[in-house]
Amino acid sequence: MAKKTYRFPHKHLLGIRGLSAEDIQYLLDVAETHIAKNRQQNKKKDSLKGRTVINLFFENSTRTRTSFELAGKRLSADVINMSATHSSIKKGETLIDTAMTLNAMHPDIICVRHPESGAVQLLSEKVNCAVVNAGDGTHEHPTQALLDALTIRMKRGPLKGQTVAICGDILHSRVARSNVALLTTMGAKVRLIGPPTLMPRFADALGGKVYHNMREGLKGCDIIMMLRLQTERMQGSFVPSIREYFHFYGLDAEKLSHAKSDALVMHPGPINRGVEISGELADDIQRSVILDQVEMGVAVRQAVLEVLVEGLDA
Repeated sequence: MAKKTYRFPHKHLLGIRGLSAEDIQYLLDVAETHIAKNRQQNKKKDSLKGRTVINLFFENSTRTRTSFELAGKRLSADVINMSATHSSIKKGETLIDTAMTLNAMHPDIICVRHPESGAVQLLSEKVNCAVVNAGDGTHEHPTQALLDALTIRMKRGPLKGQTVAICGDILHSRVARSNVALLTTMGAKVRLIGPPTLMPRFADALGGKVYHNMREGLKGCDIIMMLRLQTERMQGSFVPSIREYFHFYGLDAEKLSHAKSDALVMHPGPINRGVEISGELADDIQRSVILDQVEMGVAVRQAVLEVLVEGLDA
């Protein structure tokens, strides 16, 4: 159970960097209290009754937006979904104008996804309510890292001492950056695996050991976290072909055999079968925890909303 004597010391959740191990532990503990309730017929709680949550998404998303919406509604909040494709942004309104307009409506929490790194931080400086970063550019995606951590914890126990390989398009991945920050803070060992063209400069400074040979990098790993090849963020050619990319860096049974015999396979979704991972492995209920990640995502976002509202009441 979450420690009721602990109070989360941050008004917003803009990233994992800056959170202490105790902050992360508290969020995971609160999230864990929601898992059993979410599996019951009556999934409703009243902890956010009377509160207003706005989901403001400037990028398309299915999993993240749906889970934020579901999290808010299960906590009895009034949830409003806004898409940039239908908002005044398309008419030329700036991000700051949008923030100030929404702030005048007195929401309690705004959850924001934006294609530009730093945009969520900027918005948080213009509003009085709490702000949750639902992914900004190639910067951070804190709730994804938290749900990944909760999945590992539920399947394997404490994160400390686990060896986690993060594989694929590290360069464009906000998921990778948030996960490296969280895992290293919690005492896990991180490996970054990918081609040189998809590895950021000074990648080792992120906190993981860099490998360009996937089989070598997977040796002895407990968890394998595959990343989506983010072609929408690529300007120019980063891989010779999809077929060649899968040959060297796509996860299949042969490459998986180099990890521990009971290693778990993760993917933040959406999955590109035959690009980052074979369809057989994605569907292997003995090894893949991809659907568990989706389930944990709702619990984590419920926890984040609850904890930030506690801070508003302080």
